[in-house]
Amino acid sequence: MENIYKRKVNKSLIPTCNIMGVNIAAINMEWLVSYLNENLEDIKGDYICVSNVHTTVTSYEDAFYCAIQNGGLMAIPDGGPLSTVGQKRGHKNMERTTGPSLMGEIFKISAEKGYRHYFYGSKEETLEILKQKLEEKYQGIQIAGMYSPPFRPLTEDEDKEVVERINETKPDFVWIGLGAPKQEKWMAAHQGKIDGLMLGVGAGFDYYAENIKRAPIWMQKSNLEWLYRLMQDPKRLFKRYLNTNTKFIWNAMIRGK
Repeated sequence: MENIYKRKVNKSLIPTCNIMGVNIAAINMEWLVSYLNENLEDIKGDYICVSNVHTTVTSYEDAFYCAIQNGGLMAIPDGGPLSTVGQKRGHKNMERTTGPSLMGEIFKISAEKGYRHYFYGSKEETLEILKQKLEEKYQGIQIAGMYSPPFRPLTEDEDKEVVERINETKPDFVWIGLGAPKQEKWMAAHQGKIDGLMLGVGAGFDYYAENIKRAPIWMQKSNLEWLYRLMQDPKRLFKRYLNTNTKFIWNAMIRGK
């Protein structure tokens, strides 16, 4: 991936902390928003992974997916445990930078900056509500386009049409809401083909469409958002959390991987 896509910025200037093989950006939200504002024109076509315990453990066990996590512009610490490990390893300014929070920070300045947004993923109904909610909350926001892809894989011709459709709208930010690991694989496959900066934000669409609620601020700050999500969707998340959290604690926190 790295030898095919010609990056215009020096990726080595982004501080990182290697956690279980993934180079997690050792940054905070202020640094990230400033970086995106200053370098946007030069990082279009690239992608950002929003990484957490689940994606990091998956990367540790899957070399291909790990290469995707490391092959983009950066992998930001969405999960609180990642920033906690980073701080313990000497990256004192490393803080949790969640996908939904980043979306909000960018949306707030979009009218002033003239940023154009494209949303790829989720259901048609969710996208319609999302558009309405964003235009109500962020006056002057430019939503360049939205697309809900079918659940089946796209044919080569269909994929070319999607790329053309996105690029015709001249987006600055292309938000991908397919869920991990699908969204990261999609971004990597389209690196250098999409004219905007791609960011895989998982459930971010549902948060801003208000289909699901985010944890209270105190839980977010205490790294307990995972618990709030578990209470919202215990059947789906309990087994995953039990499996990945245990592996993360053993490998990252105890073994120092």
